[in-house]
Amino acid sequence: MSPPIKQIAANRKAFRDFSILERVETGIVLCGTEVKSVRGGNVNLTGGYAIVENGQVFLHDVHIHQYEQGNQFNHESVRPRRLLLHKKEILKLRQQTAEKGHTIVPLKIYFKGGLIKVEIGVCKGKATHDKREDIKRKTAEREAQRAVAHHRGPS
Repeated sequence: MSPPIKQIAANRKAFRDFSILERVETGIVLCGTEVKSVRGGNVNLTGGYAIVENGQVFLHDVHIHQYEQGNQFNHESVRPRRLLLHKKEILKLRQQTAEKGHTIVPLKIYFKGGLIKVEIGVCKGKATHDKREDIKRKTAEREAQRAVAHHRGPS
């Protein structure tokens, strides 16, 4: 039986602005007050990205609010955080991001068992017309669902 998963935060803008080519589950290195803040749900993934540097992957521009009961040892809210991956996975990510227009974006952060995990995605940016087509398709699906529900009548 797999450990229970409890989602803390999701990057909904990433799903709108990018086409997700591949997803990878990673661990993350956090200090004590960051863990307490994450447990409280005080995380914002919007605008975050990851970079492969010196054989390691770092998460940038992810905002973890300072822990309210923290003292002078409280963490900085925006700082590079190391992601934990196997060497083969890091090499694969470096190779994929070498292609033009590809980037690594955090998709969601969650608890798996007692551990904090980050799901990252290798993404390619969507053009404006692609976003419009997605919105039209979702609107059509929603209207079709409503029409079917309305046609059936109340249960």
